[in-house]
Amino acid sequence: MDFYKVLSIEEVKDIINSNFFLNLEKELINLKECNDRILYEDIVSSLNIPGFKRSVVDGYAVKCKDVQGASESIPSMMELKGEVTMGKMPSKALKFPGECMYIPTGGMLPEGADSVVMIEYTDKMDDSTILVNKPVSSGENVLDEDEDVELGEAVLKAGTLLKPYSISMLSSLGIIKVPVVCKPKVGIISTGDEIVSPEEYPQPGQIRDINSYLLYSSVIEDGGEPIFYGVIKDDYENLLETARKAIEECDVVLISGGSSVGKKDQTAKIIDVLGDPGILLHGISIKPGKPTIVGKVKDKPIFGLPGHPLSCAVVYRVLVRYLLQRMLKVEEVEYPIPCKFSTNYHKAKGREEYLPVTIENIEGEYIAIPVLTKSAAISGFTKAWGYVKIDKNVEGVLKDQKVYVYKFQR
Repeated sequence: MDFYKVLSIEEVKDIINSNFFLNLEKELINLKECNDRILYEDIVSSLNIPGFKRSVVDGYAVKCKDVQGASESIPSMMELKGEVTMGKMPSKALKFPGECMYIPTGGMLPEGADSVVMIEYTDKMDDSTILVNKPVSSGENVLDEDEDVELGEAVLKAGTLLKPYSISMLSSLGIIKVPVVCKPKVGIISTGDEIVSPEEYPQPGQIRDINSYLLYSSVIEDGGEPIFYGVIKDDYENLLETARKAIEECDVVLISGGSSVGKKDQTAKIIDVLGDPGILLHGISIKPGKPTIVGKVKDKPIFGLPGHPLSCAVVYRVLVRYLLQRMLKVEEVEYPIPCKFSTNYHKAKGREEYLPVTIENIEGEYIAIPVLTKSAAISGFTKAWGYVKIDKNVEGVLKDQKVYVYKFQR
C-alpha cells in the first residue's frame, strides 16, 4: 500500500464498517456495578409503575363531583373518614357523597376517590370536617397505575450507556442482575527507542511515555478493557512477537508510534507480516494524524497510531472511538456549542483538521480561541476545552465566523 495515498475520514469509516463485524458477548453484572456499562438488550417492563393510583401532593382524596363549584366564599364541606398510611393499602373507601381522606404525597388513592385537593386549598373545622375552597377535575394530582411505566413497554434500549437515572429505572423494575455487553479488550503497545516510563528520569533525547496512558484512560472512558503490553524499543522481532501476542489476546490492538515511513518505523511491516489481509490503509487526510495505519489480522482491527501525542489523541477520538462504539452498539449523539471564532485562521486545503480551542464568554457570546500547538505536544489538549472540526475543502476560518466546538471528554 502506498503511503501518502491518503483517504478521507468518510472513506476510512467505510473501510472500518465493511471489514469489522465483532459481536461481543453478554454478561450479567450486579445492579450496583453497572454504571457506565452498555446495555446488551432491550429492557421490557414486566409490570405497571407505580402499580397503583397514588397522590402527587399532600392533601385530601375526594370525588371531584363533591367539590365542584367550591370557592373561598362558598367552600364544600367534607366529612373526614381517616387518613392513608404510606406504604399500605387504605383501610377505608369513600362510599358516600361528601367523604374525604387525608393522603400524603405518594400515598395510595382510596377506593371511590378520583382526585386529590392540595392541602393549601383546605381548612380543617374540626376532627371530622374539612372545608375545600377550590374545585379539582377527575385525575387531578393523581398518578395513574401505569402513568410512569406501562406493562410491556421497552423502557431502555440495547446500546444504552447506563447512568444513574437509567440504573434507577432498572431498580424500579426489580432487575438486580443487568445484561451488559462484555468490555472489548484493547491491547496497547508503545514503540520507540526514545520512550521511557513515567517513573524514569529521561536522559537527553528521551521523553516519558505519554501515549500509553492517554490510550489506556481513553479506552476505559469508552467502555473497553485496556491491556498494556509495555514500551517496545525499535526492535523488529520484539515488536512482532508483542503484537502477535496482543492479537491473540485482544479484540483490538493499538500500536503507538512507528506508523510513518522513517528508517525505524516498523509498524506497517509488522501488521503486514502478522496475517492477511494486513494493511487496509496507510495515510489519512486529517490534521494532525496523517500517518495512520488501519490493518486487519485474524478478522481483528489493528491500528498504527502516530507517535506524536496530539496526533495520537485526535486519531483515537475520530476512528478508534468510532470503532469501539460500533462494537458496543452505542450511538453517541454530540451536541456542539455554537461559537464565534476569535481570529483569522489559515489551513492547507485537502485535509480535515481538528483544532483545539478554549471557550470564553464575552458579553454574552461564546468565543472559540484556538490553542496553537504542534502535533508533538500534548498541551494542546490539556489546555483546550474542545475542538473545532474544519472541513478538508476549506482553507481556514474567518474571524467572527460561526463554528461548532465539540467537547474532548464526556
